[in-house]
Amino acid sequence: MSRDADTVLTILMPVRNEGLNLKIMLKILKAVVDVPHEVLVVFDQEGDESLVVVGGMSPEYRRVRAVHNRLGRGILNALRTGVAEARGKYVLIFAADEVGPVLAIDDMIELMEQGCDFVSCTRYAHGGRRLGGSWIGGILSRIANRMFCRLSGCQLTDATTGIKMFRPELFDRLHLEARPIGWAVAFEMGIKAQLAGLTLGEVPIVSIDRLYGGKSTFVLGPWVAEYLRWFMWGLRQSFRSRSSRTTTVRVRIPSATAMGGKVRM
Repeated sequence: MSRDADTVLTILMPVRNEGLNLKIMLKILKAVVDVPHEVLVVFDQEGDESLVVVGGMSPEYRRVRAVHNRLGRGILNALRTGVAEARGKYVLIFAADEVGPVLAIDDMIELMEQGCDFVSCTRYAHGGRRLGGSWIGGILSRIANRMFCRLSGCQLTDATTGIKMFRPELFDRLHLEARPIGWAVAFEMGIKAQLAGLTLGEVPIVSIDRLYGGKSTFVLGPWVAEYLRWFMWGLRQSFRSRSSRTTTVRVRIPSATAMGGKVRM
């Protein structure tokens, strides 16, 4: 789909029966996001309860629309479908069950306006925090990100978070191929964005996972296997390219405006 010069941001939300969370999130986005934007709710099955919420919100929130993913299940296919439909200058991947990242949207856009190609949120640096969700998933996520940064030289402190903003014309350059297991594709995106030499940005968030309930799809075995696959792939690729990589990350900290746009080497 061609871009719309008047639409700054496309908020892309893959969903699977996120009725209550989606209803609350759409109301929050309507109240908080000031820039011209659209919200694409990407669903897999026709009977998804999220469609009822979108239909109910449409009269008062005309910028939201449902998009049917016909490419196959999984976050990656939802992203491919959503990016193809996006009209915005920037695309933000957003989870319907996370409340905290809403407050980071303006700062992410500011980094994009400053020249970043790819901005990721972080729960593990610059004052970011993770609350709620699976405790074992949280521990593994924190350890994996810390180890990956130290071993690979990755400059993104939370490559696994699903809250990411990017220029849609760069999406195909990442050649994404993660299996449809959880949000593993977000980790792949973080790794490949750095390897591709994109200009990176990072904004700390307080992530509040499933504040209003709902069922998580987290399954320990398959998730660990897929994330480990990208962990090892990322290490190998980073070792090969480290000598020629000069990537830096621009960090914008919402609670300290004086530090906004600070570049961390």
